[in-house]
Amino acid sequence: MNKPIRNLAVAALVLFMALLVNINIVQFVQADSLNDRNGNQRVINEEFSRDRGAILVDGEPIAESVASDDQYKFQRRYPSAELYAPLTGYFSYIYGRGALENSQNRVLAGTDNRLFVNRVVDLLGNKQPKGGSVELTIDPLAQRTAASGLEALGENTKGAVVALDPQSGAVLAMATQPSYDPNRLASHDFDAVADSWESLTTSDDQPMLNRGTQQTLPPGSTFKLVTAAAALEELELDPDDDVKGGATLSFPGIDYTLPNEGGGNCGGDPISFERALAISCNVSFGDLAGDVGQEALAEQAAKFGFGTDPVSGLAASESRFTAEDTDLEAPQLAQSGIGQFEVAATPLQMAMVTAGIANDGNVMRPYVVDTVRSPNLRVIEQTTPERLSKAMSESNARKLSSMMVETVTNGTGGSARIQGVDVGAKTGTAQSTADRPPYAWFVSMAPADDPQVAVAVVVESSDTARSEIAGGRLAGPIARDVMQAVLGE
Repeated sequence: MNKPIRNLAVAALVLFMALLVNINIVQFVQADSLNDRNGNQRVINEEFSRDRGAILVDGEPIAESVASDDQYKFQRRYPSAELYAPLTGYFSYIYGRGALENSQNRVLAGTDNRLFVNRVVDLLGNKQPKGGSVELTIDPLAQRTAASGLEALGENTKGAVVALDPQSGAVLAMATQPSYDPNRLASHDFDAVADSWESLTTSDDQPMLNRGTQQTLPPGSTFKLVTAAAALEELELDPDDDVKGGATLSFPGIDYTLPNEGGGNCGGDPISFERALAISCNVSFGDLAGDVGQEALAEQAAKFGFGTDPVSGLAASESRFTAEDTDLEAPQLAQSGIGQFEVAATPLQMAMVTAGIANDGNVMRPYVVDTVRSPNLRVIEQTTPERLSKAMSESNARKLSSMMVETVTNGTGGSARIQGVDVGAKTGTAQSTADRPPYAWFVSMAPADDPQVAVAVVVESSDTARSEIAGGRLAGPIARDVMQAVLGE
């Protein structure tokens, strides 16, 4: 064989081997990611002709496929559409999938490797493949109560409610206002779907935003729980120890003073640490933030989950204590200690803070999928609760829990009272810009001695008069009702 022919043969062999390697990569290594990619029309066509599995709450479908009389054979249907849209997401021929419809797609579509035997049985029996089902952790009464509470504030309300089981991390409720109807995107009338998508994605109200996990806002005085935890851990304070009170906090050499909400003096100077939390004294917690220091306060926030994406299966934004590589000046640190300046948190994050305190300092990783089943109802996955972090010692967590109970009994959290139940809570009213009203926050947990539920509520805006906006007034009653729903009170 002459040299040119030999070179050509070698080149052809190299190209053949490269092609063979590429085919194997596509078929075996990249197959799952390519099949899961939104917009893969071949896969979408196949999925639309399949009996997609249900998403369930307490055994009832909140997303299911029903037979249709068109070429796609099945139609996705959402019986309680707006109530559960932030969780289910959507399943659209044109726009793909969102939320759990996306993250649990392989199970719901029946393509998960754990359903291989089911697919073989269907093939041998000449049956149409079916998808598996996904059971959520949601308490349906708590979910309805949370949504109703937000709706009662008026049609222009924007806000969210998140409730967790402190001992496991299970999400018991996650409601947002406004919401949307995913049935509009699941329709087989694609012109109508396109119109709906345009309307939903261009709305200033952002109805497709899960405000429970994606919207970060200044948490205001609810963040004082983090500052209080840092003070207990780093400064070794006790609830009856004295802390700074008074009407304002000044800073040497800086022409700025931190006032209390409403201009009060917190009842004197000094006051007890427990009283400072109960009446939400800005001066006390601004001063404590300075004593703790930026590094320790940032570390305390991180122990509660700030800076992480803690929940699987749902789009989420990281909460933050401050921007990276920022050295806070004394007034900025004081403002951060009361949940202002650059502090921003999701309702999920503040529910995690509350749940961590309730659970003896153990912050559990939130989860929303409880059980995954095959089409024949065989359990193929059961979520096991997992500790995310140890935020504080058990003894200090119990001290802070008792301080939160005092906040309900003799402080700003009275709207969360439940007869015969020890409830702990913290209010928050966070300032935003001068041309918009404050954000009303409320976090709570119950029972304090055996925590079953932790709740975070934020009212971003509503029809309420600006002078009436406060965490205790707007958000507190919603939190109380959600706790009662979980506890059966």
